[in-house]
Amino acid sequence: MASIRANARKVVCIGRNYADHVTELNNTRPKQPFFFLKPSSSILPPRSGPVLAPKGVNLHYEVELGCIIGKEVRDLPDNDTALDAVEAYCLSIDMTARNVQEEAKKKGLPWSIAKGFDTFCPVSEIIPKASIPDPHNLDLSLTVNEQMRQSDNTNLMLFQIPRQLSDISKVMTLEKGDLILTGTPKGVGPVKVGDVMKAVLSSGGKELASIEIGVENKGGKYEFAET
Repeated sequence: MASIRANARKVVCIGRNYADHVTELNNTRPKQPFFFLKPSSSILPPRSGPVLAPKGVNLHYEVELGCIIGKEVRDLPDNDTALDAVEAYCLSIDMTARNVQEEAKKKGLPWSIAKGFDTFCPVSEIIPKASIPDPHNLDLSLTVNEQMRQSDNTNLMLFQIPRQLSDISKVMTLEKGDLILTGTPKGVGPVKVGDVMKAVLSSGGKELASIEIGVENKGGKYEFAET
């Protein structure tokens, strides 16, 4: 199976899909799945280097289960047959420039900058679909410098994966290789240069995937400034 980055035409991210995460960021609970895009260039494959923190950015982690689409689909039904479109899974960290996002939200602007920097989507090795018979009963966790920050089960999703895929595919065609990030549980927070994150996906105490990755300065010409 080829790499996630090589095959993904787009990364579609479900926002506000765990109730406690909605509360911790003082957001409104959605009435239907809410989603946004990250560029495929933000995908950071395993062993491809650190997350790069842009100048002036308050960098946050968000651990998520990822679904890899196996065929072109549109208008999927909101039932378990929608899972037939999923070829495999992965673990991911949706890195977010939180201060950039907060400014965009206040001004009614898009979030693309906040979510789209290079290295802002670290992913694990691909997990065969057969290894995850029930994607709605998995344990997600993330530590920073060995301190637990996020730890919850995917059974807490407000909208399960079939509903997510159904709603997305009513709007845009999902293509083979596309990556769907299914939302993050509570506990999101900042990381700084020198920190090391470790994300783990497990089922019944058995580890299915992990990401261990550091944070370094991005360098380059970008520096956050008010829009």
